[in-house]
Amino acid sequence: MTAGEHHPVPAARRPGGRWRRWRRGRPFTAGVLIALGGLEMLVTLRAPLGVLLHVGPQGLAAYLVPAVLVLCGVLLVATPQQRVFYAVLALLLGLVSWLTSNLGGFLVGMLLALVGGALAFAWTPDKRPRPTGATGAPGAPDPAAEDEDEDGGALLPGARTAEDEDGSALLPGARTPDPTPADRG
Repeated sequence: MTAGEHHPVPAARRPGGRWRRWRRGRPFTAGVLIALGGLEMLVTLRAPLGVLLHVGPQGLAAYLVPAVLVLCGVLLVATPQQRVFYAVLALLLGLVSWLTSNLGGFLVGMLLALVGGALAFAWTPDKRPRPTGATGAPGAPDPAAEDEDEDGGALLPGARTAEDEDGSALLPGARTPDPTPADRG
């Protein structure tokens, strides 16, 4: 390479961009905490300790509750659409583990499951629109998208969509005309 030649260095990508987007698009931390709580309970059940507390039925429930907690944590990460169901199930099973799984895995597994269930119940998906391209600034409304609805059909002039200012929700595809001055009172 001579002094006159200069090759531009490609811009460095931020590390973990795709992983970060995937992780933030779901209740990842909650699912991991729930699964760790279930795993900790399973480990304490199989531990060769002479001091294990045997509280409650030691049959199927002692292994079933932690196994369902692990499954619940994995499914919470895999399918975040059912997060409320998995969160409530994890909270209930975390409380039940107090009776069935050595005081909830010596309290550690129970607390992990309860904190993970609370985080999963509180998690909401990001509702902000993603930038669509280099045509406009991020977050700027696309003028072409304002003239069409989600089905691709053109909106009538003055028609309102499901996002009304009064907070009322319309069924998908339903349109209401703009009220005339006589209707407004």
